[in-house]
Amino acid sequence: MEENVMDMLIGGFSVVMLIAVATIVFLWRRNREGRAFLWILAHFLLLSLAVFFALKAISFDLTHVQASEEISLFLGKAGLAWGAGMVCLLAGIVKLSRR
Repeated sequence: MEENVMDMLIGGFSVVMLIAVATIVFLWRRNREGRAFLWILAHFLLLSLAVFFALKAISFDLTHVQASEEISLFLGKAGLAWGAGMVCLLAGIVKLSRR
């Protein structure tokens, strides 16, 4: 990858996540009775964790002795965090649909 691509990825993702989290917090404060927003917030946090692991996998030093194993571990962690985040998102959607 080019030199500044990782910084742009992190910066762009951070801006989008900040807007998304701020929106969820604003909606949650307007409607205190719903726990659906907590599930959606948990989704965003787990998605951020998944992106963190994926970016670590992308930027891993390929000259490391066990680079393949380390990258596979990071991608596995990213997949688990993403999957858990999707379960949280679905739980939030179900809670919102019951209103």
